[in-house]
Amino acid sequence: MGVGYAEDLVVCSALGVDMYDCVFPTRTARFGNALVRTGSMALRQGKYKNDFTPIDSECECSTCKNFTRAYLHTTVTKETTGCHLVTVHNIAFQMRLMRDIRQAIVEDRYPQFVRSFIKTRFGKTVPQWIVDALKSVNIDLTAPDADGYFATTVDDDFQKHPNV
Repeated sequence: MGVGYAEDLVVCSALGVDMYDCVFPTRTARFGNALVRTGSMALRQGKYKNDFTPIDSECECSTCKNFTRAYLHTTVTKETTGCHLVTVHNIAFQMRLMRDIRQAIVEDRYPQFVRSFIKTRFGKTVPQWIVDALKSVNIDLTAPDADGYFATTVDDDFQKHPNV
């Protein structure tokens, strides 16, 4: 197991995997990183010092409802409380992602969900392994969709500059 990155969950679900177990959401929270649809938000960075918005305005978790990025920026660098709060958010993020995946499968719109997720997460440049894996289940990210989106591949295994 050990599959925890959001893109891994989306791709592996397309490949038929239906059980996951990983420390990623909690481990990454210990380093002050919040999971969002565009990647990972490094709350330790100074740009969040005066950001009084929640991690994710659409998230219903108790962390996003009650704490700002500025507060979390201050606490993740000094106290374990901040890391605990980010853990709450990260687990809620992954639960919401899996709920969205399941709903898309039930509604028979998983390929469209995958394309939308990948577009939000990576933009136009997508790691080659993702394109290849999804192509094996007839989700071709390199073919334009109805909105004109298509991906170009990169050899990097991760996104150096997240869309955050």
